[in-house]
Amino acid sequence: MNNNELRQNVIDELEFEPSLDAANIGVTAESGVVTLTGHVTSFFQKMSAERAAWRVKGVKAIAQEIEVRLPGDRQVGDDEIARRAVNILAWDDAVPKDAIKVRVASGWVTLSGNVTWNYQRNAAEYQVRKLSGVVGVINNIELVQQVRVADVRQRIVSALKRNVEVEADRIRIDVRENGVVKVDGVVDDWDERQAVERAVWSAPGVHSVDAHLRII
Repeated sequence: MNNNELRQNVIDELEFEPSLDAANIGVTAESGVVTLTGHVTSFFQKMSAERAAWRVKGVKAIAQEIEVRLPGDRQVGDDEIARRAVNILAWDDAVPKDAIKVRVASGWVTLSGNVTWNYQRNAAEYQVRKLSGVVGVINNIELVQQVRVADVRQRIVSALKRNVEVEADRIRIDVRENGVVKVDGVVDDWDERQAVERAVWSAPGVHSVDAHLRII
């Protein structure tokens, strides 16, 4: 696939995505690297654009340069965003009660606190992304859980072998004492890369993932 074909495929996918108004998004493509520029009216749409681009076959990397420009009638004060964030987190069963702290400055929401699992950290960020007036989210939520390194590695390797989307023999796992997991190898597409990362994050004791997966 040449650069023009990849660019057009990304444009088509952006226009196909129902949660996104892609009229003001620009796309360039070079050697599998896609750059998204322009502006949208919410942070949720910005993330939708990135996810849509990753779905296109041939995309190996994305430079995300889309700005969030809120229309005048959607401007929301930081205090109101903070109140809504606290409320929406309280209603989500995936987020531990009173575990997350919220700070808002100029539309940017910073989340902090401690949780046990990565899905809880992701759930908190996902909920806040959807709020009106949010222009960006900084996720500083930390994972707190201690287990043996050997157990973590074995659980990850077993999970990769069970996953129908992953060719486990092409993936190398290095688990460190501080809960950081380094992942090396090659994958066929972004979906397989995400499947690998989900399997790694599903193991207890993983605090962060250093992924060096190449899309071929």
